Amino acid sequence: MILGTGIDIIEIERIEKTIKKWGKDFLEYVFTAEEIAYAQKHKYPAQHFAARFAAKEAVLKAFGKNSHIHWKDIKITNDKHGKPLCIYGNKKFKKKIFISISHTHVYAVASATITS
Repeated sequence: MILGTGIDIIEIERIEKTIKKWGKDFLEYVFTAEEIAYAQKHKYPAQHFAARFAAKEAVLKAFGKNSHIHWKDIKITNDKHGKPLCIYGNKKFKKKIFISISHTHVYAVASATITS
């Protein structure tokens, strides 16, 4: 059963400008150490930061209005085959969160679906 869905799109340049302006403070506020390491190992990290940002936004939208969720409660990673995964930090949460992520040189987009 689908309990919530969310989608987000962001301009990669917007994330790139935010990183240039706020640097490490922004990155450590929004992303886990694992997410930062993943993005920074790529030639153009802003694409990967933007994609993960969009995924987190999509997950937040799927949950609905819930001010108790912090950016870093949601971790976006990949399985061994490269499929994106969402790990939600609340141990009591027993639902599944499915995500899909894509990006071009200009935009990053992500969708999230929460199921029972």
